[in-house]
Amino acid sequence: MTTVQAIELSILMPCLNEAETLAVCIDKAQAYLERSGIVGEVVIADNGSTDGSQEIAIAHGARVVDVAEKGYGAALLGGIAAANGTYVIMGDADDSYDFSNLDPFVQRLRAGDELVMGNRFLGGIEPGAMPPLHKYLGNPVLSTIGKIFFRSPISDFHCGLRGFNREAINRLSLQTTGMEFASEMVVKASLGGSRVSEVPTTLSVDGRSRPPHLRSWRDGWRHLRFLLIFSPRWLFLVPGSVAFIIGILGAFFLSLGPLVIGDVGFDVSSQVYLAALAVVGYQAILFAILSKIYAQHEGFRIPRSRNFDRLERRISLESSAIAGVIVFLVGLAIAVVQFATWAGSGFGALDATDTLRAAVPASLLMIIGAQTIMAGMFLGVLSVVLKRR
Repeated sequence: MTTVQAIELSILMPCLNEAETLAVCIDKAQAYLERSGIVGEVVIADNGSTDGSQEIAIAHGARVVDVAEKGYGAALLGGIAAANGTYVIMGDADDSYDFSNLDPFVQRLRAGDELVMGNRFLGGIEPGAMPPLHKYLGNPVLSTIGKIFFRSPISDFHCGLRGFNREAINRLSLQTTGMEFASEMVVKASLGGSRVSEVPTTLSVDGRSRPPHLRSWRDGWRHLRFLLIFSPRWLFLVPGSVAFIIGILGAFFLSLGPLVIGDVGFDVSSQVYLAALAVVGYQAILFAILSKIYAQHEGFRIPRSRNFDRLERRISLESSAIAGVIVFLVGLAIAVVQFATWAGSGFGALDATDTLRAAVPASLLMIIGAQTIMAGMFLGVLSVVLKRR
């Protein structure tokens, strides 16, 4: 019998009621192993099938791993944990991927690549194999976002046929249980400095008579949500910084008087909205910093950023409280001066425009100061929890 230590390649297929196509997929995978001379195994990560898929898999020589937790990612995580191969090539059990032609993946894995992605757009998509919504909108948009946000070389983020070094992937601590698992693997591998490449692969028409498990809008949103939340710099820090700079400069500039650009005039009403923009932008900046600190402590963002590590060491409950109090007191001082001026006039009627012109920056500084203090307090609580864990 083949020993566990001798297995080089595990061909892994997630399965949920795939009785129509499972046998042909397993047979192609087994034939590939025999033809190539690779010592391997076929592993079926069954996610609770009720159509006899498990019996079919066993009858065709595959090893079945039962995964109780539901979800595409959960099934694959269970299968990866149970796989014995040095390398794993995973693919859907719907006969849309060709398990009889895995040589390009094996070659790249043997050459040292830690994640090898299939690229359906390079290899060829059979007519009717991919819905137009996925082909022309979903996949290109999400893959482009992934390439920009995470500097990934992968152009087809969601190809279901991919190979990887099992130990290297285990080091990434993949966690998502749904369809976004496909994005998480590429993102973490790219951020972690793994050797990532892609090879052309083909996509055929799904061999099942029932609809696929994939739900275009729901699962597309889950992928997009993961990409955005996993990159707080692009979702919060960059837009927040732009909003904060525009808002605070505009609010303080208009405190000197109205501004007319061409036929458009800006006055206190614009100042109020600019102040609100500054508050929202500053909140986004704080959220980006706090979420990045939490993510780095939890190991989500790898490798760690040296620049951010230096910033993190300088940020503390005490430093945030001091900075927040100073900013708050500056705003309070403006408010006190304004109140004293009002008192000096006998608390009489005030010009609303002139009053707002000074009150808006005063309020803005007090809000920003209070936000800074509370962010520092939250950072203190977060640090205690993380150290305790």
